[in-house]
Amino acid sequence: MVSYIIPILLLISFFLFIYFILKGGNLTIGLFVMAILWAIIGLVPFNTAIKKIFTEPVLGYGPTIIYIIFGSWFGRVLVESGIASSISEETNKIGKKKPLLSAILVLLVTSFIFISAYGVGSVIAIGVILLPIMLSVGIPRDLALTTFCLAIGAPMYINVVLFNQIKPFFPSVTYDDKYLKFAWIAAIIQLAFVILLLVLNRKKIDPAKAQENLAVIGAQIDNSDQKPQISKIAYIVPIIPVAMNMLFKWDAVPSLTLAALLAMLLTKKMNNYKKLVDFINDTVKKAISDIAGLIMFLMALTMFTGAAKIDAVHFKPLFSAILPHGHLILAIIFGILAPLALFRGPLHVWGAGAATAAVLSGTHLFSDYFLLPLLLIPSLLAVSTDVTQSWNIWGLDYMKVDTKSFLKYGVPTMWIVSIINEVVAFMFFG
Repeated sequence: MVSYIIPILLLISFFLFIYFILKGGNLTIGLFVMAILWAIIGLVPFNTAIKKIFTEPVLGYGPTIIYIIFGSWFGRVLVESGIASSISEETNKIGKKKPLLSAILVLLVTSFIFISAYGVGSVIAIGVILLPIMLSVGIPRDLALTTFCLAIGAPMYINVVLFNQIKPFFPSVTYDDKYLKFAWIAAIIQLAFVILLLVLNRKKIDPAKAQENLAVIGAQIDNSDQKPQISKIAYIVPIIPVAMNMLFKWDAVPSLTLAALLAMLLTKKMNNYKKLVDFINDTVKKAISDIAGLIMFLMALTMFTGAAKIDAVHFKPLFSAILPHGHLILAIIFGILAPLALFRGPLHVWGAGAATAAVLSGTHLFSDYFLLPLLLIPSLLAVSTDVTQSWNIWGLDYMKVDTKSFLKYGVPTMWIVSIINEVVAFMFFG
């Protein structure tokens, strides 16, 4: 009898957690409370809970926090050194007389920067440069914002910082050629559909409304000649961390450190010792400030993951009975249900889907290499177009765009992308 009561109570608490999140509840608090509840409901012995839920998972998450810190710092270095703005300005010059080409180049540059850059601070710093460029060539505010956010989401398949946030659910997966081959294809597919979205709506581009849209957000393009000159060689810096991993199997920390040092060298930040020290101190402070809330959220998440993995044994008979054993069918189902990741729902691993990921991994019905992309794909639908994602919230406010317009463009596009990428994941790992 107990074997039926426990999973039922766990599921009830899970759906209450989803309701709590959908009502705007704090994720950090919600996950911490869920960790406690699942320890109690799952009848986890007290000393086991202290060790396996509230101690070891948190301490074991230390390396991931380091990756996040270095990734956030690198993003800040790209922005504060002027590399990001310089790449953006060159993009604007190339496409100035061709609005659609200019907008496409902006999206390509956005994805290029966020192959390695990460964090809401980096998004805001780069967004205030790139979004006005899109408006200046006549792209409507809602279309500009949606495509910009979707272009940020595309390289998140490759971004080592985000990868290390999902890895704790699937510890056997490594950031290697096996994963990266899939990641590059998935990223390119998403970016292709973002560009297609822009092309299909090209008739809405109206340069005559550029000044009106810029005035709405209180922005203007800086055409002064007082901006620092950045060497074109510095434009390769955003790709260096991924290249070092792919070519030489370097870990993310030395890769990001090398890229940051090269950024400082190529932008002459190393010409003066005192200015170099000030620059490093300033970027480090801003980078850590950008991710402070994220780190606490991830601490609560890893506690809940620990509880969910212990309780996974209660779900195994249920999952074995209801889940299709065919990998392709499961991949297609997850693609069709991908919008359930919205509003931190049950397919969003950085929301209520933390339980889904932890339980699925704990049942050992499927390999981690298959489960990671299975859940990452709908989660990136949410990262790209969910109105609970921090940088999307900022974008809606900055661009004065209503939620309905943002979702109208973003969700259908990402839904198609999710289904296609789930099939791609099956082809690689099924």
